[in-house]
Amino acid sequence: MQLDGIHHITCITGDAPRNVDFYVRVLGLRLAKKTVNQDDPTVYHLFYADDRGSPGADLTFFEYPNARPGRDGAGMIHRIAFRVGGGALAGGSASLDFWTARLEGEGLAVERDGDSLRFADPEGLGLELVVDDSGDEPLTASAPDVPAEHALRGFAGVRAYSADPAQSTALLRDVLGFEPLDDGSRGADAGHVAGGGGSPGGIREWVSRGPRRGGFYGYDPAPEERGIGGAGTVHHIAWTAEDEDIEAWDERYRAAGRHTSGLVDRFYFRSVYSREPSGVLFEIATRGPGFAADEAPEEIGRRLSLPPKLEHLREQIEASLTPLPSDPRASRVGP
Repeated sequence: MQLDGIHHITCITGDAPRNVDFYVRVLGLRLAKKTVNQDDPTVYHLFYADDRGSPGADLTFFEYPNARPGRDGAGMIHRIAFRVGGGALAGGSASLDFWTARLEGEGLAVERDGDSLRFADPEGLGLELVVDDSGDEPLTASAPDVPAEHALRGFAGVRAYSADPAQSTALLRDVLGFEPLDDGSRGADAGHVAGGGGSPGGIREWVSRGPRRGGFYGYDPAPEERGIGGAGTVHHIAWTAEDEDIEAWDERYRAAGRHTSGLVDRFYFRSVYSREPSGVLFEIATRGPGFAADEAPEEIGRRLSLPPKLEHLREQIEASLTPLPSDPRASRVGP
């Protein structure tokens, strides 16, 4: 039984229309599922991904309209890294050159550091693009003004703040099967261990590598200020499990003395949640059934999708949600 890299990463936005504009128009992702937070169906749960809505590419957002800006602190993921193509030119990557120009054209501050590019979304969520040397299948979306060779290819990994990384070692290594990496290392399994800093005590660089995909999980020293959840922060990260293994993952957590949510049916996948010792909320989510469970693959993301348990509330739910700009690419799959 083995996890297969990152499934999805869920964040918070206070402005869904601006969020859609940035991730669809600017970053060229597909709005692969437009649904609601099943624990609070008065707010959106928006999924941006590749053309197929694949695990490994799903960046998702809960919208809490006009939410106050958050602040990253201990026990919070503070940066999300996506893979991009290489296309090496003298002195750098053609894809990073493309994205530098594109993001600066949107008025965003960028920081180029070798084969990575760091920036933040309009609400301050830390993002990074790293040159892909993983060997994993690229998970890309078709976008009219993002050349295919420069499209985002799915997640490379994340970095979190921790005051004591050592406390997480046993869970990551012995329960979840993560593999430790040398400080600042890079290689095919990690895709790239991006932008790490020193961290006292404990292993601070890990990779979750399965048969199809891998993703890094790194720690940086926590700032002194306490973190505050809000717009522009990460809510949780999910790791991919095979459908038939989800019960066993819950049992493995419990056998290790960890509290879990128990099994949760999200209709598009089944999940179990548990907070890792450094404070980050982990979800283990099944690969299926996937977003085509209630829409044809070529139609995913076009309309508001509700799980069967909420369908009878559609009229009230639609009336409570923020109007969104239409996404002409949501009805397309492939070029």
